[in-house]
Amino acid sequence: MQHGLRRLKGGFPISLRLIREIHGILLRGGRGANRMPGEFRRTQNWLGGTRPGNALFVPPPPERLMECLDSFERFLHDETHKLPVLVEAGLVHVQFESIHPFLDGNGRLGRLLITLLLCSKGTLAEPLLYPSLYLKTHRGRYYELLQRVRTEGAWEDWLAFFLEGVAEAAQGAAATAERTLKLFVKDKEKIQELGRAAPSALPLHEFMQTSPYVRIRTAAKALDLTVPTVANALNHLVRLRIVKEISGKHRDRLFAYSRYVNIVSEGTEPLSNR
Repeated sequence: MQHGLRRLKGGFPISLRLIREIHGILLRGGRGANRMPGEFRRTQNWLGGTRPGNALFVPPPPERLMECLDSFERFLHDETHKLPVLVEAGLVHVQFESIHPFLDGNGRLGRLLITLLLCSKGTLAEPLLYPSLYLKTHRGRYYELLQRVRTEGAWEDWLAFFLEGVAEAAQGAAATAERTLKLFVKDKEKIQELGRAAPSALPLHEFMQTSPYVRIRTAAKALDLTVPTVANALNHLVRLRIVKEISGKHRDRLFAYSRYVNIVSEGTEPLSNR
């Protein structure tokens, strides 16, 4: 997501090239790392079943893949349809999942594209809307409606479901933001009670609101503080139970703003790859 946003800010459009770049990063160190990261598939894939003959859904064959992807990219760049941006995002998601252009990671990338598209259109200033929890909670209905679009053209039913999911995700994002702000205020009050250690611990706390995982040298460089000063500040934050040391190392230790991470991570566990 961060790579995609950087490219968008640099003037690069959402395109097949950008999608391949993101896919390469997404699979580089995770599930599917041996399944052609960053490359469109050159073989047939399918969903459910043991072969195309008994599969629940068979995406386009490889020889038709680029034809489908070209149509997909043209729709991404089409400024004439005048569709509401949320409707456009719902259509893009179905089209991408139906093409299923990669051997692995299609589900993850298809959900990421929803948020990326909303950012590219200016609907979101930051990638704060994640529909994955809603789609995971209602995965049976989700798969059913994707298939009904393909077999029956049931676009209205899909869009109603999708828009309900966006509304729920937006409400969840607002609630998460409120919880994190309350946490920041509460922890800041604890730090202010440190006395002489507070002036170095407070900027570190503020830094960890945007970088919740830090190493001592990295934080020292970012804050223009000495390594001993940052190490001492982190020790105070650990003692206050604001930060946890999670690497178990004696050198180059990694610290996490754990309660903050827990709040923003709720519901982001991955769906199956379908």
